[in-house]
Amino acid sequence: MSTTTDSVRKILGGLASTRSEREELYKYFHQHPELSMQEHGTADRIVQELEASEISTHRIGDTGVLAIIENGDGPVVAMRADIDALPVKEVSGKDYASTATQVDQKTGAEVPVAHACGHDFHIMSLLTALQAFNDNKNQWSGTFIGVFQPAEETAEGARAMLAADLKKAMPRPDVYLGQHVLASLPCGFVGTRRGPVLSSAFSVKVTVHGKGSHGSMPELGVDPVVLASTIVMRLQTIVSREVAAKETAVVTVGAIHAGTKSNIITDSAELLINTRAYSSDVSAHLKEAIERIVRAECTAARSPQEPEFTYYDRYPLTDNDGDATDTVRKAFDAYFGEEACDLDPVPASEDFSIIPDELSVPYTYWGLGGFADMSRAVGNHNPAFAPDLQPTLDRGAEAVVVAASAWLTK
Repeated sequence: MSTTTDSVRKILGGLASTRSEREELYKYFHQHPELSMQEHGTADRIVQELEASEISTHRIGDTGVLAIIENGDGPVVAMRADIDALPVKEVSGKDYASTATQVDQKTGAEVPVAHACGHDFHIMSLLTALQAFNDNKNQWSGTFIGVFQPAEETAEGARAMLAADLKKAMPRPDVYLGQHVLASLPCGFVGTRRGPVLSSAFSVKVTVHGKGSHGSMPELGVDPVVLASTIVMRLQTIVSREVAAKETAVVTVGAIHAGTKSNIITDSAELLINTRAYSSDVSAHLKEAIERIVRAECTAARSPQEPEFTYYDRYPLTDNDGDATDTVRKAFDAYFGEEACDLDPVPASEDFSIIPDELSVPYTYWGLGGFADMSRAVGNHNPAFAPDLQPTLDRGAEAVVVAASAWLTK
């Protein structure tokens, strides 16, 4: 057994004795989810748990939390956990399922809220790792940083923490780590991947303009519903005819809003478009192509006004550093054996890389399997998404400690 693996086992030695207590705390977070940028109770409870363990904490912005354990000379390792939940009504059937509701401050509507993406597991994994490192300082040296980040689901949280002077509040890390519980890996498995692992993404609201008229006199108007329909069809040619076969891209029109009555030709239509890509060049091409096609169809339809483009939910590419990923994979292989595996690219998107990119530090992000019965596994954001409590809870904490220890126990 290597010295590093021996140290890791000692750092994680308290997992069995704290399992019941940690499961109860997990259920608390699961039953008290909060929307993006509204995670006040979640942040308060995280701080409460950290302070009870005498771990130094700092509030970053309204709902971000930074935890720092300094333990002599050595590398600085940061680990991120996202803490927000989704406006989803949980239907998992768990006896600890969320029944929470919350007023969405952006819309003013009261909505159901659930941790339908697994961020409650991420919170617990990082909390447990921080407490384990803090209780076993004789087994490692350096600095371990926990970044509890709000608002991953809306791509606001990482930028908000940077705007609140995160860089000044912590030492610059040598590496930045992250993980996500997934339905695509068997329960208890951890999956790594060099290079692009999560796609870049952006959404755009496109407003096209027509000329209103009576439904019986279409020749007197310009119909934006027909215009929007031609745009939807033409957008399908971007991936099929403009993106090389070796690349991956997605262009989805998720919504069209137009009109109020069957016999009224309205004067505008709105399309909500989402894209995904595994390269910055492809993402830039998708943006150019969408605007080109929309403008051309508007010209062809005699639209009386230029279309409008409003971009939002911008997520960068998550492109794992090769050396950092190799270091983590070697540690996973040594500790988890056959339960360490390769991770296929995931066509979801994250704001995880925004902070390490801003800090100019390497990063790596891995997947954590959450369902023992893969035939019953549902994807993230599904109302029934609720990974198996164990071994997911223990394995998430183990993965954080094993990965960070690859630097901290040398």
